[in-house]
Amino acid sequence: MRTFLRALAALIAVLLVPGVSAAVSVTSTFGAFHAPGPERAVPAAAPIQHDPAKPTAVVLVGELGAVISDVLVPYEILASTGRFNVYTVAARRVLLPLTGGLDLVPDLTFDDPLARTPDLVVVPALPDVGQPSTAPITDWLRVQSARGAQMLTVCNGAGVLASAGLLDGRRATAHWLRLNRFEANYPKVNWVRGARYVDDGTLVSTGGILSSVDGTLHMIERLAGPAVAANAAAAVRWRHYRAGPPVSSGLALPDVVAIFNGGYRWSPSTVGVLLTNGVGEIELASVFEPHSQSLAARTLALSTDGGPVRSRHGLTFVPRGDVAGAAPRLDRLLVPGSARIAPVPGAPAPEYVHDGGFAFDATLRDLARNIDVATARWTAKVLELPTNGLVLEGPAWPWGPTLLPFALILLGVAVVAVVRKRPFLAKR
Repeated sequence: MRTFLRALAALIAVLLVPGVSAAVSVTSTFGAFHAPGPERAVPAAAPIQHDPAKPTAVVLVGELGAVISDVLVPYEILASTGRFNVYTVAARRVLLPLTGGLDLVPDLTFDDPLARTPDLVVVPALPDVGQPSTAPITDWLRVQSARGAQMLTVCNGAGVLASAGLLDGRRATAHWLRLNRFEANYPKVNWVRGARYVDDGTLVSTGGILSSVDGTLHMIERLAGPAVAANAAAAVRWRHYRAGPPVSSGLALPDVVAIFNGGYRWSPSTVGVLLTNGVGEIELASVFEPHSQSLAARTLALSTDGGPVRSRHGLTFVPRGDVAGAAPRLDRLLVPGSARIAPVPGAPAPEYVHDGGFAFDATLRDLARNIDVATARWTAKVLELPTNGLVLEGPAWPWGPTLLPFALILLGVAVVAVVRKRPFLAKR
């Protein structure tokens, strides 16, 4: 027994350092996803343009923010049609952090008249699903459901409706990484696996993140017709569109590369993202989302002067700094969209990743070149971005984060060996 206990103690000692290191790193990485920015003034409300002849679609944002692509991708697709009044809505008019650190000012609050009777409600993944902090949201959603509003849930936004009791007895899907938990927490829902979207009457739910493109286009087919949906797909350069029944999505499993990046990439690169007036909403999401999901880099929203920026279809974003002030912290400076800027003294040279195709395709290629191909493929899997026809070139594997835990284990073995050879060290 004594020999066994000694061996167990030695094993624990060897694994303690890499285990604790991974736990600290993962906590820090995921904690940064929805971290609020510094205190800043909320810009004055922009004039709301509303056409009463068009149906109104609102994209919900939670009190603690939301997943950036879940908000911005459906928003731009709907807005690009010209057939809808499209707004973002939240409980209060405050700065709301989207994943990756992009702070959004919502167009409407629940008390605004335009938010009381929307025709379509888009529900993204929220960081506090099922928590008491979502009570104002679930209360508002129950009201909208009772009055017959169409619902489009994106990714784990289905969990928000499920937590409100609005999916009981209905078919729905969500991100493949979360389905097991949802099945346990919300057993009255008929959860569907392997679908990019599920149509259940007044509810369309989508799978992981970019499955929202297919689900949003399907909703547009229902509300405005296939021709409008096809034009919307062309407007955002989504090459996978097809009208008709739901397409299937292959089931996936987590990759080991995520463990190495999340647990042992102790110094992720800092990527400045320059916000410019008129930038596309999907272009913004395509830079912030992949870097966050890759677990290999962190993004910092900037503008040239630190002031707010208006996107292509009228959303207001507030950066977390200006380029000159953030320059010493930056490893790269990416400029989404087609804007071009003069180099900023002391900052990395501006890089332009978008090439006119679907924005996420370009940023995945950039991720492969600047991080590695394995990380880019893992990121595409998390995003549910189809990679057929997408060529990814760059380093094959994240060797630094991969070798680090083994180095720590070897160091632990060496320390244990020294202690066992010199028992007097263990007595002190």
